[in-house]
Formats: sequence, C-alpha cells, structure tokens
Amino acid sequence: MCCFSRPVEHVSQTKIFARTAGKDRQYIVYSMTIDAKEDLAMILPIPVPEESPDDAVKFINLEKYPEFFADLKKGFPDPPPAGLAHSLSRSVPMAAAKKLDVVTVGSFEASFVPTVADFSRLDERFRLSNEAWNELPQYKAFGFAVFKLKEGKKTIHPMAFDFPTAVPNRLFFPTVHIHDGKVHDKADFDHALYCQAGESDDRKALLQWRESELPADSFMDVKRSKGLIDPEAHAYVTTIHGVKKNQDTLV
Repeated sequence: MCCFSRPVEHVSQTKIFARTAGKDRQYIVYSMTIDAKEDLAMILPIPVPEESPDDAVKFINLEKYPEFFADLKKGFPDPPPAGLAHSLSRSVPMAAAKKLDVVTVGSFEASFVPTVADFSRLDERFRLSNEAWNELPQYKAFGFAVFKLKEGKKTIHPMAFDFPTAVPNRLFFPTVHIHDGKVHDKADFDHALYCQAGESDDRKALLQWRESELPADSFMDVKRSKGLIDPEAHAYVTTIHGVKKNQDTLV
C-alpha cells in the first residue's frame, strides 16, 4: 500500500522487490519518485503474524546502493508483461502500549507499527485518519512499516526491510494507493514489481512474469545488496500501468 499520511503532489516510478528471507520471513525493497509540500510518512502494510513484537521488522540501509533497481532492470532488456493484483485480509490482534522505536535508515527514519491501533504511538503527522482505516478493514490485522520523509521533490533511495510473514511461501507486494487521505476503488498505477522465487515458493504464480535470462549476480552488485539478492537465482518482473483496481498484490 503506497499510503501517505499527508496529501502528495505527485508519485511515480514505483518499484518493489520481494523475496523470501528464510523460514517464515520476507524481504521488501521499495523505491519511488515523490513530490510533497510537507513532511509526511509513507505507510506500507505487511501481513505479519498476530501479536508480533515491536522489533519484528529489521530495516536494511541501502543508501549506498541507490542503483539497486536500475541494476535489476538490466536483467530485463525488453518491456515486461502486465501483472494481476490480489487482496489479502486477516483478524485483529491486541495493541501494545509503549512508544514505538524509531531507527535511522539512510536518509530517512523508519518505524514498525504492529497494528492499526498502534498508530496512536506515532506523531500525528505520520498517521492515516481513522476514517481511512475504517474503509480498509482488511488491514486491521496487518503490521506497518512507516518511513518518515522530508518535503520536496525527489527520488527516494531504496527502502528495505525484512519481516515475519503470515503468508509463508507467498510473496506480498504493497500496491494499494492512498495519496490524498481517501480510499478509492481504482487508482492510476505506475509500478514495476520484481522478485526472486525461493525453493518452496509457488512458481506457477510467476508464469505471467518475465524471467531474467541470467542469474542475478550477472547484473546486480550482490555485496551492496546486503543479502537481499540471491546471486545464483534468476529474477522476475511484471508491470502494472494505468487505472486498475486499487488493491495489493500476492503471488
């Protein structure tokens, strides 16, 4: 879910990478171009197990690898086919009480918010309205990776983290849009989704995606990727462009 706590002027060129991060965990890397007139937060939902602790998410600093997605694109010289999106929902866990940790990850600060109720533990500027959450009941059981961004027009260096997933052997991509504080049934997509499939992942779900001709170490800087990339595995890509149903993607 590309969700912002304050209205934004423009968002484009969204890129998301996903990979299984070991037993019952997943990696996500996220990048975009944004134009905002005030400081705000980008909120990404993640399907975590119930009652996940405050330190369940591990943020990864990719400030020194801003070309992460440019290098990924090198593995796919031709335009990829379009992909489909799917939704996901679960039930509500109990909220915690103490203040949320804030960590510095490159040029921004990040926090893990275990449940919707825990947004009360963040500064008001970095929350979504209660009215918006009431229109998104499928996220009542989700956790959220929250990135605090400064005003201005910029391309955000890749934001990366790994989290405990409630949907093992599946890859979750946060693709729902909330750019103006309101929930719309359809949204204008400008997304490139990348992934690497693990041994236990369902590769049938990737049949509509384009596979790289070579393993990732032929086009990625594996050392600077900090373990996010499996050097021996191929990568996959799909794109979502134009006005589509406003929902997340699960493969």
